[in-house]
Amino acid sequence: MLTKAKILEIARKKGKIFTRDIAKEFEVSRQYASILCTELVTERKLIKIGSTRNALYVLPEYAKNHKEILPARFKKTFTNVSLEEHTVLEEIEHAFVLLKKLPENVRSIFTYAFSEMVNNAIEHSGSKKISIELAIQDKILELIIDDSGIGVFRNIMQKRKLKSELEAIQDLLKGKTTTMPKSHSGEGIFFTSKVGEQFILDSFGRELIVDNKISDVFIKEAQKLKKGTRVIFTLNTESELHLNDIFRKYTNLGEESDYGFDKTEVRIKLYTIAGVHISRSQARRVLSGLEKFKIIVFDFDKVPLVGQAFADEVFRVFHHTHPKIELQEVHMNEGVRFMVERAKNEAKARS
Repeated sequence: MLTKAKILEIARKKGKIFTRDIAKEFEVSRQYASILCTELVTERKLIKIGSTRNALYVLPEYAKNHKEILPARFKKTFTNVSLEEHTVLEEIEHAFVLLKKLPENVRSIFTYAFSEMVNNAIEHSGSKKISIELAIQDKILELIIDDSGIGVFRNIMQKRKLKSELEAIQDLLKGKTTTMPKSHSGEGIFFTSKVGEQFILDSFGRELIVDNKISDVFIKEAQKLKKGTRVIFTLNTESELHLNDIFRKYTNLGEESDYGFDKTEVRIKLYTIAGVHISRSQARRVLSGLEKFKIIVFDFDKVPLVGQAFADEVFRVFHHTHPKIELQEVHMNEGVRFMVERAKNEAKARS
């Protein structure tokens, strides 16, 4: 009689087992053998490798000693009908065993990024199909989520009535940008872009690239037009980063803090193509939506010059309107520092 205990006994003797062989040996249906093996997988007593009729099953200790048998890539297209990100993740974890072998901190980062980005595709894209690809090679985990929907930048531009997809990208990088404010906080893309080695959004000819290896952000024209949205997220499987490290960085931990997402970082260089920031209108575009935060860090890296009107709008006018918001500046050259300090001194003189 075929039982789960018998299957485990065979696995210990043979190493690899196939349902067709068990069914033939015990003269039972292959379906019955598959049901017993699936139950053992759910109980984490067996590991399933492969998802077709040629799938095999092994004991966890066998997989640990024979890593070469574990698949290094997963790819599947899901129909976006009543789809839920946690059920998708459970399916992938069963099929892609290497995920369970990641260090706890790396796995928690991956789970967060996966859940946020798949949820975005399910709820925001309007795509009928969502393709998910996952690979681990040379200590790099790569996640690709591909849909054929409205496009992340176009969606934000239309829902928030912005002038261009570039403005949508700029708002995304500030955080708290969402097209569904009643059900989403808008933090998912912001934090996902911070926790990996690289984060890419590719949609209808524009690419947003956040490269945390060199601490830089790029916006460029894509070589091929992607209809919909492609998310590419990479993570070093030996990373020592913890998810809480990133959350803590963008949380104001002062005495009156509610431990919410209330700190953001704005890269000024992304707001003009020429890299020169002169006008008051440019400053207003930078400041749009920032009243939601308690601390704003303005990053002037690779910004050669700011004008008096730009600096005045940010460090006097905005500060006067929102005196409880703390403004910080980093990576200023001498020319930029002069204009910023000049605006701050003018603000003090008028207060």
